[in-house]
Amino acid sequence: MTKKELRYDELHISLSEIYEQMGYGEVVPDEATVRETEKILAEVKDFLKPRFCFFVQRELPDFSIGQIIERQLRGSEAYALFICTAGTEYEEYLKRLKEDGDMVRVFIADALGSVIAEKTADCMEKTLQENIEKLGWHHTNRFSPGYCGWHVSQQQLLFPLFNGETCGVSLTESSLMMPIKSVSGIIGLGTEVRHLDYTCGLCDFKDCFRRRKKA
Repeated sequence: MTKKELRYDELHISLSEIYEQMGYGEVVPDEATVRETEKILAEVKDFLKPRFCFFVQRELPDFSIGQIIERQLRGSEAYALFICTAGTEYEEYLKRLKEDGDMVRVFIADALGSVIAEKTADCMEKTLQENIEKLGWHHTNRFSPGYCGWHVSQQQLLFPLFNGETCGVSLTESSLMMPIKSVSGIIGLGTEVRHLDYTCGLCDFKDCFRRRKKA
């Protein structure tokens, strides 16, 4: 099991990525929103503790991942199972903002939390690739329950494989991860697999952050 806690500056988050997640595309929002975003970033940097964990196994777990992901994992010699999270500290921060009732700040912080979780997953992928370099292996894209035909209920099969070492992330009965700003899933590894550009035409999930980013 590989586990790591990150610092904010290791995520390399740009303001443009936050604005894209908020739905502005390449357009810079109004001055008030920019100021509020920068203020939230300043607050977050002091306490943020994003984390990831992953392990590698040779056999594909008995998941019902669907044809899209099956094709992408074809040729894998092993599989990495991962969990990444913005952390319980960020979850508590979002909760306080909601209790304060400032929905503008809630909206910005919610978008930022999604970016933090995805950036943490990017750092996990980088660490994973460093670990498999010596084998001459590459890795596929990461795939998560809830996307590309892999039902979110399969989280209930994924999480027990970590034997309780889940970076503080737990599941509700409806398979929602808590903290909610978390990412989990599978990555294929091997000499013949490739990391591809995300092709939104393969997936019908309309609210995916990558689809919104392309739009």
